Amino acid sequence: MKTYRLARVAEAVREVASETILYELRDPRVKLVTVTRAEVSGDLQHAKVYVSVMGTDKEQELSLRGLRHAAGFIQSKLARRLQTRFTPVLHFVLDQGVKNSIEMTRLINEALAETAPPPAEPTDPDAPPASASSEGSVEDDAGAP
Repeated sequence: MKTYRLARVAEAVREVASETILYELRDPRVKLVTVTRAEVSGDLQHAKVYVSVMGTDKEQELSLRGLRHAAGFIQSKLARRLQTRFTPVLHFVLDQGVKNSIEMTRLINEALAETAPPPAEPTDPDAPPASASSEGSVEDDAGAP
């Protein structure tokens, strides 16, 4: 199948799933869910819907269980939108991308904090700055005709 058609169907799956979860799903288990992307198989029989769930691991698992329970309802909404012979069977998968990016940011910040130079030591206020005297004479020579 053409890749652009697969991409269009995957985008339609993502849109319908996110709108249905946001506006029409009344399951109290499903909260703080964001649909990040969708992948459709080449024969349009199956679709993986990747979701990001904010909260603890227990809350994430509870939301996934609610989404799997509501997959038929979301699939019926998708069937109304798609004009294909078969409606893809929806499989919800927890997307670890957001969690991984937060962890990588934390690791990078820790590495930068370890390699940062120590703060400069305070200088004696009575001592003249060493670089100011040599720079001043160069500027005076350059400014003279």
